[in-house]
Amino acid sequence: MVKTIDENTSDPITETEKTAVNHDDAAGVPEVIGILPLKNTVMFPYTVVPLSIGEKSSIALVDEAVSGTKIIGCVAMKDPTGDRRPENLYEFGTAVSILKMMKLPDGTMALLVQGAVKIKIEQFISFDPFVRARIRTFQEVETLTKRGEALFRNVLAQCQKIIALTPYLPDELQATLINIDSPIRLIYLVSSVLKLSIPEKQQILEITLVEDKLEKVSQMLTREIEILELGGKIKSQVESEMTKTQREYFLREQLKAIQQELGEGDERQTEIKEIREKLEAKKLPEEARKEANRELDRLGKLPPAAAEYHVIRTYLDWIIDLPWNEFTEDHLDLNRAQEVLDEDHYDLKEVKERIVEYLAVRSRKPDMKGPILCFVGPPGTGKTSLGKSVARALGRKFVRMSLGGVHDEAEIRGHRRTYIGALPGRIIQSIRRAGSANPVFMMDEIDKVGADFRGDPSSALLEVLDPEQNNSFRDHYLDLPFDLSQVMFITTANVLQTIHPALQDRMEILTLAGYTEEEKLWIAKKYLIPRQLTENGLKEGDLEFDDKAVRKIINSYTREAGVRNLERNIGKVCRKVALELSTGKKQKERVVQESLSQYLGPEKIFPEVAMRTSKPGVATGLAWTETGGEVLFIEALAMPGGKNLTLTGHLGDVMQESAKAALSYVRAKAKDLGVPEDFFSKEDLHIHVPAGAIPKDGPSAGITMAVAIASLLTGRPVNKDVAMTGEITLSGMVLPIGGVKEKILAAKRAGIKTVLLPKRNEKDLAEVDNEAKSGLQFTMVETIDDVLKAALTDAPSEASTQSARQQTG
Repeated sequence: MVKTIDENTSDPITETEKTAVNHDDAAGVPEVIGILPLKNTVMFPYTVVPLSIGEKSSIALVDEAVSGTKIIGCVAMKDPTGDRRPENLYEFGTAVSILKMMKLPDGTMALLVQGAVKIKIEQFISFDPFVRARIRTFQEVETLTKRGEALFRNVLAQCQKIIALTPYLPDELQATLINIDSPIRLIYLVSSVLKLSIPEKQQILEITLVEDKLEKVSQMLTREIEILELGGKIKSQVESEMTKTQREYFLREQLKAIQQELGEGDERQTEIKEIREKLEAKKLPEEARKEANRELDRLGKLPPAAAEYHVIRTYLDWIIDLPWNEFTEDHLDLNRAQEVLDEDHYDLKEVKERIVEYLAVRSRKPDMKGPILCFVGPPGTGKTSLGKSVARALGRKFVRMSLGGVHDEAEIRGHRRTYIGALPGRIIQSIRRAGSANPVFMMDEIDKVGADFRGDPSSALLEVLDPEQNNSFRDHYLDLPFDLSQVMFITTANVLQTIHPALQDRMEILTLAGYTEEEKLWIAKKYLIPRQLTENGLKEGDLEFDDKAVRKIINSYTREAGVRNLERNIGKVCRKVALELSTGKKQKERVVQESLSQYLGPEKIFPEVAMRTSKPGVATGLAWTETGGEVLFIEALAMPGGKNLTLTGHLGDVMQESAKAALSYVRAKAKDLGVPEDFFSKEDLHIHVPAGAIPKDGPSAGITMAVAIASLLTGRPVNKDVAMTGEITLSGMVLPIGGVKEKILAAKRAGIKTVLLPKRNEKDLAEVDNEAKSGLQFTMVETIDDVLKAALTDAPSEASTQSARQQTG
C-alpha cells in the first residue's frame, strides 16, 4: 500500500524488486516528480503516445516540467469517473519525457510523450497545485531462458496472425514487429496496440519478470485470436445464408408476431391504412388513382429501411396534397369586380375591360378555359400588383412565380423520380401551395427566361400556356396528367422581343403604357402617399402634400414611365418628416413646391429641348425603351474633308443604315433644299446621338436624322417645340413605327408642343386616351418634305445661312 506524507513509513521493497532497480536509470529521473493521472490510458515505457489534457492542475504540472527536466510520471486512475485522490491511483506507472507541447485556443494542451522507465509511487509529497510524489524506478531484466525464448517467438507469431485478422491494425506494424529483438519492447508495443481493458494493461505493467509478462501477453493474444476467428466465421455464415434484406425481413416478421401477442398494432400497417384512407377521400382522376394504388401496394411490401420506401412515400404525399378537382368559386358579380379593380389600380382601362369580359363569359359558360394574358409594359406600371388585384376581383387564390434567370427545363417540369432528391417542377409546387386547381397564376418576367445545355424553359412553357394542351400537363416527377385548363395564367414582361415567338402566339398581349403627369398625380394622391404614410408610421394629419409639390417631384426628380421612383421619393420625404416629428422639431408638416429641396435635394431633371435645338444641326426625336418613351437628340456637324460619314453614340446596325439613308436622301434633294450639290465632296459629316454609353437601335429615328442633316446644311434651326419619329425610305416616304403612346408621353414630359407622326400611325393615335394627348399638336406626315416643312424654322437669308454653315463647320 502506498503511504502519504502524513504517514512517516513506506513499503519495504521485496528482494526481487531490489534486483530489478536500475540505479543508472534512476539517476536520469528525479526522485520526486509530478504525477499526471491518466483516464482510460496506461502509459508503457518505450512507447510514444499523444495526450490531451485540460485540468488546471495537469496544465500547471506540464508548464513546470517543460521549464525544467521535462520528466513527469504518468499513472492510470482506477476509476476514470472518480477524483484524483491517492487511493484512486495505481501504484505503478511510467516516467515519461515530454517531446512536444502545444497550447490550443480552447485552453487545453496537446502533448507528445515517450515512456522512459517503469516507476512505483513510494510517497505522496503534495497535492497543490498538482500531485507530487517520491518514486522508485525499475529496469526489467531481459535475460530469457529457453522457455522465455519460446514464449517470445510465440508472441511474435500470434501478433502476425492478429494483424492479418484485424482490419484496424496497419500492415506496417508487421514489419515493425519483425525488427524488434527486445522482449520487453515487444510486450509494451503489443499491449499499447491491442484493445485491452485498463486493468489488463496495468497488470502487464506491474508484472516484474519478463517471462511472466510474455506468458500473460500470450494468453491475451490467444483470447483475441479466438474472438477474431469466431467473428469471421459468423460473418461468413451470415453472408452465405441470407442477405441483409432477408435478415431484416425475418426480424421484422418476428417483431410483428411479438407486437400482435402484446396487443400492439403494426405502425407501418397503420401508416399505410391512413394513406389509403386519404387517397379514397381525394377526388382523383382514374389514371392518378390507379397509379397511387399501385405505388401504395408496393409500399406495403417494402421494409421502412429500404431506400425506395421513402421515395414512394414522398410521391404519395405529393399526390395527396395536390388539389385534384378542387376549385374555388368565382365571384361573378361584374359590378363588384369592376369596383375592386378600380380600387386597387388607376386607369388601365384595357386590362380591366378584359377581366370583366372574362367574368361575363364565365357566367354564361361555366366550363370555359382560363385565359392566358401577358401584361407588357415598362417597370413600375403595376403589372405584378395587377395580378393580385385580378385574383381578389375573381375571388381566387393567387400564386406568383418569377421566371427571371430560370435556365433549367426541370424547374418547370420537375425531375424524374430516378434522381435522388427529385421534386416536381415549380408549376406543380405552386398549384399545391395555392390549394386549388383554378388559381390566378402569375409568371413574372417571362421575357428574362434563359436557356443553356440543361434545356430551354421557354419550350417547356409552351405546353403550360397552351389552352389546347394544358388540360393534361405531365410533370416529370408525377408522370400523371394534371388539368391546368381552369388556371388563369398571367405573365408579365418589359419587352416582347426576347419572348419565344411560339410562346407569344399562345398569349393575349395587353400593353400597359406609361402614365401621364395627371395620372401620376392621381395615383400618388390615391395610392402612393397613403401607403407611404402607413409604412413610415405617420398619420393622415401629420403630413400633407401640395399638388404642385407632387407635380414637381414627377417632373424634376423622376423621369420614368411608371411610378416606382415617384413612390421612392415620396417615401424619402415621409422618412425625413417622421424624423422631424420624432425629435419634436415640428408637430405636422405640409410639403409645398418650394420646400421640396430640403427633403430631396436639388432638382435632378431639367428641360433640355430648348437648349439643344438653339443651333442648326440638332433635331429632337422620340424613342421607345424598356422603361418607356424617351426624348432623343440627334446632332449633325460638318467639317472640311470629303465623302466621309462618321456615326457615334453606340448605334446599332439598323440605326446606322437609317443615317446613311437619310444622308442619301438629302444629297439627292440638295438642289431643292438650296444646298450646293457637291457639298459632300468637300465636307465630312458627323452624326452623333448623345448618351453614348447607352446602346441604341431601330429605324424610327430616320426622319430625325434627315431633319438634323437638312438643318445643318441649310442653316435653319429646328423648331424647339417639335419632336418627331418615323422610318425613312430612299424615295422620301415616312413609314409607321411602334410605341406611339410611350413616345407621346415622353414628348409631353419633355415639354414638346408638336409631335410629327407617320400618317399610317393615325390609327394608333386614336387608341391613345385624350388625357395623354392634351396639350400636344399632332402633325401626320407622309413624306420627308412634309417633315422638313413642319420641323424647320423659316428659311434665313443667304448671308445668315452661310454664317450658320461656317459656324457649324
